[in-house]
Amino acid sequence: MTHMSAPRPYHHGDLRAALLKSAERTLRDKGVGALSLRELARDVGVSHAAPGRHFKDKQALLDALALDGYERMNQALTAADRPDRPFEERMTALARAYLGFAVENPELLELMFARKHDPDSSAQLAAAVDRSLNTFTRLVADAQEQGEIVQGDPERLTTVAAASLHGLAALIAGCALDAEETLAGLDTHVHLLLHGLRPR
Repeated sequence: MTHMSAPRPYHHGDLRAALLKSAERTLRDKGVGALSLRELARDVGVSHAAPGRHFKDKQALLDALALDGYERMNQALTAADRPDRPFEERMTALARAYLGFAVENPELLELMFARKHDPDSSAQLAAAVDRSLNTFTRLVADAQEQGEIVQGDPERLTTVAAASLHGLAALIAGCALDAEETLAGLDTHVHLLLHGLRPR
């Protein structure tokens, strides 16, 4: 008598992680419109009802994906920062970490930005967004204390830097810039960002 092996039951945390992994793959391959809890259940091999234990609806799934993206990006930024190094080196290292994440995860980054502006997004997501911006704002404030950059509102100065870096990410995602060339020229980009375009 042969026994059919039952599918491996997921532990609580395992299923959530498996659903997010499958959702990110769908996002990358087919876009956000193709995401559905029913399709994810089929892809992961669980009952249609099972994803509901983790995500009450598609919006909750998108929030979880975006939060996971911000947490991974924040880990990359934290790992890249070297507070003991000069400002331009620190900014270049953070820029490289951000752009590296953007190049690897363009669809996820687009979702992350879309969800952070949604009024229904979670407080947890808002806190993760703040952490990513605070990494750069803290760097700017440190540099102001050291007299390495102009005085002024650190958040405004951070916006200038963030807009420049996100602009590069958007141009790469839109195929207007080559990712490899852009990353290779990032030192020059950051230098121009910090020193301006006026002749000296």
